[in-house]
Amino acid sequence: MRYLTLAMAALLLLGVGWTAATLATGRTPGENSAEAGFARDMSRHHAQAVEMAMIAYAKGQDPAIRQLGYDMALTQQAQIGHMQRWLQEWNLLPTGSRPAMEWMPDGVGVDANGLMPGMATREEITRLHEAEGTEVDRLFIELMIKHHIGGVHMADGVLDASDRAEVVRLAEAMKQAQQKEINELRKLQESNG
Repeated sequence: MRYLTLAMAALLLLGVGWTAATLATGRTPGENSAEAGFARDMSRHHAQAVEMAMIAYAKGQDPAIRQLGYDMALTQQAQIGHMQRWLQEWNLLPTGSRPAMEWMPDGVGVDANGLMPGMATREEITRLHEAEGTEVDRLFIELMIKHHIGGVHMADGVLDASDRAEVVRLAEAMKQAQQKEINELRKLQESNG
């Protein structure tokens, strides 16, 4: 519950800071901006993380996995809300016409399955849904470490491309939280064999 309280406090501060930054910034990101691409792609990326985290919360065997899943789902769903609000405030649609990941400065795109960095395939998600017992924990850890590494890469990409205070602040918070969770997941991976 300590993580939940900290996550909620951080999200509240992000929201207040985001509102102030939006009012103080003159340039509104356009359709083809890195900010719009990031908000759209990271929302989709986060949606998959929320799905996996809710499976871990519902079916995980290790209480630490269930708690981590709950915290991840809550935090990433709130971040989706922030990014969708940005798009609304910027008078942009939740989806755009540009291909996913085209906004990334280093040119990293989607893979052969159309997935962004770190995303699980539909088959992997199905396996996680169908898993039982400790296999849920094992698969969740494996998939979420990979997922978070991809998310950190995307956060780095927008940090290289954007100077908008609210985008920078949220991307830095995402990067920090996901790196911390990667470390926690690796420790759980070691302790669970």
